[in-house]
Amino acid sequence: MAPTHATTPRLRAPANTCDTHIHVYDPAYPLAPTALGPAPEATHAEYRALQERLGLTRTVIVQPSAYGTDNRCTIDGIRALGLETTRGIAVVDDKVELAELKALSAEGMCGARFHMMPGGAIPWEMLDTIAARVQDVGWHVQLQLDGRLLPEKDAQIRSWPGTIVIDHVGKFLEPVAPDHPAFQCLLGLVDTGRVWVKLSAPYEVSKTGAPYGDVGALAKALVKAAPERMLWASNWPHPSVKIAPDDADLLDLLLDWAPDEATRNRILVDNPATLYGF
Repeated sequence: MAPTHATTPRLRAPANTCDTHIHVYDPAYPLAPTALGPAPEATHAEYRALQERLGLTRTVIVQPSAYGTDNRCTIDGIRALGLETTRGIAVVDDKVELAELKALSAEGMCGARFHMMPGGAIPWEMLDTIAARVQDVGWHVQLQLDGRLLPEKDAQIRSWPGTIVIDHVGKFLEPVAPDHPAFQCLLGLVDTGRVWVKLSAPYEVSKTGAPYGDVGALAKALVKAAPERMLWASNWPHPSVKIAPDDADLLDLLLDWAPDEATRNRILVDNPATLYGF
């Protein structure tokens, strides 16, 4: 069962607020050979309750690493929550054909996930081919890596065509200062105009704990640099940690990271509407 809390956020979510990164898990689906361990159970019905508590309308379901390239559980989640308000990010390999990409697009998929962490199903050497191939259906690519690797991967990332989304404030596994070369590399990528960043999951890497001031310093710098390409996400159901944070608290972080209401509304509503085609 996914974690449950009873609190409501201080931030009143504007109409059509989008949570751009959640996962759905169902034990009916087999784990991929690359999966690190058993997956939690986290259903679309449980997430619907969270939407109601936080005042969320739109959602992006990201294919979990647990299921590899078998996207059926994510597709079922999109169907259950409704294609009008839900999109998906798929995992495909370098053998994926146009017909499959078109079929996935018809189910609400609009991007390819590159999960370059333990348990990921796709190796670095496949990414260039995939990034090029998904342009045929207008997808973007979504990259998660240890942000400290960005300088050595910078040229490869810049070589990918189209739009690129980077997860979790860069996910620096040891949070760095804003003047650190790896974070400056992220800002350089953002400056290309093609790179978006999800302001999400600070609890996964923070050394200071809630309210995650070490990660927050990076989030604030990103919001200042390109508010028009920042996104917010809960990362529900928080499969990487034993004690899940309260999603209401994660939404409220935007009160600090983006104090201006117009900027917050852009991050919560306008930016995801543009990127995901709502």
